[in-house]
Amino acid sequence: MRHFGHIAPEVRQRLFHQEPCAFGTDSPARLLAAALGATLYSPATRPRLADDIVKQAELGVVSMVLCLEDSIDDADVPAGEENLVRQFADLAARPGADLPLLFIRVRTPEQIPDLVARLGRDVRLLSGFVFPKFTEERGIPFLEALACAETSSGQRLFGMPVLESPELLYRESRVETLEGIARAVDKYRDRVLALRLGVTDFCSSYGLRRAPDMTAYDVQVVASVISDVVNMLGRADGTGFTVTGPVWEYFRVPERMFKPMLRNSPFLEGQAVELRMKLIEHAMDGLLREISLDQANGLTGKTCIHPSHVLPVHALSVVSHEEFCDAADILRPERGGGGVLRSAYTNKMNEVKPHRAWAERTMLRAEVFGVAREDVSFVDLLAAGIPG
Repeated sequence: MRHFGHIAPEVRQRLFHQEPCAFGTDSPARLLAAALGATLYSPATRPRLADDIVKQAELGVVSMVLCLEDSIDDADVPAGEENLVRQFADLAARPGADLPLLFIRVRTPEQIPDLVARLGRDVRLLSGFVFPKFTEERGIPFLEALACAETSSGQRLFGMPVLESPELLYRESRVETLEGIARAVDKYRDRVLALRLGVTDFCSSYGLRRAPDMTAYDVQVVASVISDVVNMLGRADGTGFTVTGPVWEYFRVPERMFKPMLRNSPFLEGQAVELRMKLIEHAMDGLLREISLDQANGLTGKTCIHPSHVLPVHALSVVSHEEFCDAADILRPERGGGGVLRSAYTNKMNEVKPHRAWAERTMLRAEVFGVAREDVSFVDLLAAGIPG
């Protein structure tokens, strides 16, 4: 699979200075973590789940979570498990189908070995499990169950803990909880693909819900948690993990309180004007702003609950030609001793040693999402990826 693999090759050539790389379930973990992109969640109870998965893959989705937790009623869990086994068998019977990375969000550690056993040979289609409300105490049993299931099945399986517990949110217990999480995930570092943020649960602890005109970073009690998670678990010194962006809850908005957040300038010509209005109508301007803030705050990819959110996440993840030139200059072998240089675009200073970690991260993003041509904007990428 590859990002933007659903659009025609000639269109990709027109859009990309460097096209996104191909990757698969056997790719290095560091590459897969960066390539998760917009991870689309789906209830495990959907009766035509296999068809949905194939359809979404054809539209550019590269990672999905099939949820047995908050998205379904407690009474529906057994039916959801049975449905997953049936749907994986259906997918296994379609050998030519391109599938995304598939993860199952479980409720209890015991579900992991049980589901792996019930999936049988079809477990080869599974990339791992998502662990809810992760803390050291609650999370270690999930990680131990994952390790045992991997051994018994012979299948490489990753875990993605969701950081969403009240202990992590509350100031008096946050540092201790983060330290415990850090110990747990470091012990199983090879099996932890990414850490996911459960911002909806954070908001619920205070009876809050952000409006479509606002981002998670406008809710200060939430923004402070994101900051501390990145501070302790997202460091670029080799000890950190990929931390993914929070979910965006809105599909469209009937009435706006604030003016649109999308600037006019990238949308001045032709089809772009219509695209801008469409994005505003469907509350996508708030999503685009939040994606940009995710990236500025050290988060990679995003949890998504609606297919319409996938393309904006991927389009804004593509490395611009300017970013690519800066990163390439910083990482030149002859720059190993440090120093300061003027950027190729002659509009900024690139300081080799302080900007090296950023450059390495940018080059990894460029590998999986590609580099846009000099005259290509995210609006062009959005327009090219919209079906029809």
